[in-house]
Amino acid sequence: MPNIGVYHPVIVHFAIALVILGVLFRWISLTGRAPFTGPAAATLLILGAGAAALAVHSGLDAHGPVERIPGARQAVMDHEDAGHWARNVFLVVALLEIVALVAAKRSIQTARVALWGSAVVGIFGVAAILKAADRGGDLVYSYAGGVGTRSGDTADVTRLYLAGLYQAAQQARARHDSARAAQLFAELERRFPGDTNVRLLAVESLVRDKNNGRAALTALSRVSVAPDDRRLQLRVGFLKADAYVAAGKPDSARAVLERLGTAFPDMQQRIKDRIAQIK
Repeated sequence: MPNIGVYHPVIVHFAIALVILGVLFRWISLTGRAPFTGPAAATLLILGAGAAALAVHSGLDAHGPVERIPGARQAVMDHEDAGHWARNVFLVVALLEIVALVAAKRSIQTARVALWGSAVVGIFGVAAILKAADRGGDLVYSYAGGVGTRSGDTADVTRLYLAGLYQAAQQARARHDSARAAQLFAELERRFPGDTNVRLLAVESLVRDKNNGRAALTALSRVSVAPDDRRLQLRVGFLKADAYVAAGKPDSARAVLERLGTAFPDMQQRIKDRIAQIK
């Protein structure tokens, strides 16, 4: 079978949707109130078991690069174990559904027992697949498993590095570690000098983390923004006002904000609030 690791996230979400909907339909069918849910449940659960098996296979294909991330191996193994357990439970559910389909023409009682077995085991299956999904979420969001690396594209890995530096800088700022935040934002600008948003983050850091308004104004003078880029025009204007305040020039800050108010009349209230904050 070809390597399908790249499709693991897609297959997993299909499997989760199929089995949860299948178990729900199976329980509804047992009430006898919606006849269509019986055949629908059988179809969904059998397809869902197949999708779960594919999800496990694609996960095994995908785990190599993720497992090599320092510290991620145990999280990968926990996710795999949970995925295997969920797959096995739904293979049992699918078997019970097939038994019910075969027995329907021979023994209604046997079919009924099989359907109730499918419904009950399906509840445990839903719990198992949700646990596997939760472990997968931990792997992706807590260990960056596959984030930026799944495609093998250099640009994706670069964006992962950018995101890591940005989040680390924000955390340092949240801890009031201004020196560390300034260092990380400076490193971000050094690594990505052509990114305007990164350059503006570095300017913001000069104001917020270093309280160096003069350096921020000098850096802003080298940033060019397209006249039709409203978002960046506003951001640069507000940054310039903050830089003037940090440089001890409140009158210049007010003048910048007043010009912004003229250029963007729909932002008047926000700009007035900013002006009111200037001492």
